[in-house]
Amino acid sequence: MNEIITDINALKKETLLNLQSSKSINTARAYKSDFTDFSLFCVKNGFKSLPSEPKIVSLYLTYLSTKEVKMSTLKRRLVSIGVIHKLKGHYLDTKHPAIIENIMGIKRRKGSIQKGKKPLLINNLKQIIDVIDQQKKEEIKKIRDRSIILIGFSGGFRRNEIVSLDFDDLDFVSEGLKINIKRSKTDQFGEGFTKALPYFDSSQYCPVVSLRNWLEISRIKSGSVFRRFIKGSKLSENRLTDQTVALLIKEYLSMLGIDTKNYSGHSLRSGFATSAAESGVEERNIMAMTGHKSTEMVRRYIKDANLFRNNALNKIKI
Repeated sequence: MNEIITDINALKKETLLNLQSSKSINTARAYKSDFTDFSLFCVKNGFKSLPSEPKIVSLYLTYLSTKEVKMSTLKRRLVSIGVIHKLKGHYLDTKHPAIIENIMGIKRRKGSIQKGKKPLLINNLKQIIDVIDQQKKEEIKKIRDRSIILIGFSGGFRRNEIVSLDFDDLDFVSEGLKINIKRSKTDQFGEGFTKALPYFDSSQYCPVVSLRNWLEISRIKSGSVFRRFIKGSKLSENRLTDQTVALLIKEYLSMLGIDTKNYSGHSLRSGFATSAAESGVEERNIMAMTGHKSTEMVRRYIKDANLFRNNALNKIKI
């Protein structure tokens, strides 16, 4: 009997781990943060946040709309509230007319155009690498930073994919570098896929050459590829956080006198996709590198890239 009880307890622990692993760390963090904001709204207004009801959620969404919150954020908050209710064993009808009709009204009144972060295009990419190389700091720091940015751009990586790279994910071949992506936002079950980065004609801006130099100077032979520094230029065993990628981009853009407000870690990924589209790369080949599962986002990059290239005014001579 004791053996059975022990087995059940072990199964409960495993089930809990499975539930916790059903969503990525970033997604779980977003759910928690979103629900915290909803809870604060409820506390301030004397409402009960758990369980809640559609009319209260609808009021919260209206409140968000008055704060100029993006439609994408508003919809994500709704999803988060619904997920937390499910996890806590409560039912919340997120498709209730009080919610859906309100969202439609907000869309009509406020619009739903999404203003994304600016892509880091090739000219700015080269400027950043140049300014890194000109810095009067330890060589090991410069090589790490330039490698993060070049790899991030050239592979169309998400920022969490960059910092999640391990030494064993890398395979240097005669043509360049193969990078194994164990798991990504659109590959939650870890099927994995491989990105290939060829050698560039210019070694100064070549991600493969830069990464080779990083591994050589850092003497990394296992574990995380991109790590934090401690006590000056001493390299630690600690993996960088994904926020570091955005901070590096903003730091070096600031040195160039460029306003960083609309740039983020995603600017590397969108910069690759937009630059590839501008160069006439086919949609499916862009998706093969970025790992996008749907064409919607990639087509938005292509549309932006073609704004000037296929502009009707190019045919008008004034």
